[in-house]
Amino acid sequence: MSITSEQSRAARALLNWSQGKLAECAGVGPAALAEFESNKRTVISNDLAAIRTALEAAGVAFLDAGAVSPGPGVSLLGRNERSFDVDEDQIVQYRENLVNDAPPGAGG
Repeated sequence: MSITSEQSRAARALLNWSQGKLAECAGVGPAALAEFESNKRTVISNDLAAIRTALEAAGVAFLDAGAVSPGPGVSLLGRNERSFDVDEDQIVQYRENLVNDAPPGAGG
């Protein structure tokens, strides 16, 4: 599957990567990546495969159109280094979330 320029930009945003970082990790020219992401040109298939491989190696999963959304997309797979602990004493409960607004017999 090929990736779109929109998927490339979205994947970089999920990873908080600059174009330079992606170009370096993929081994493609920064100008080629910038022109691809701005839809000014198509990149050769080897460069496109390298871009995809670099993003997937960093934890990005590419979604086909219609798989989860009406168009192509990206998803960030779980990464241990980005996990965080939650202090249960700091959780806030809002009244509107505590009220059962389900109809009688809805179950759950």
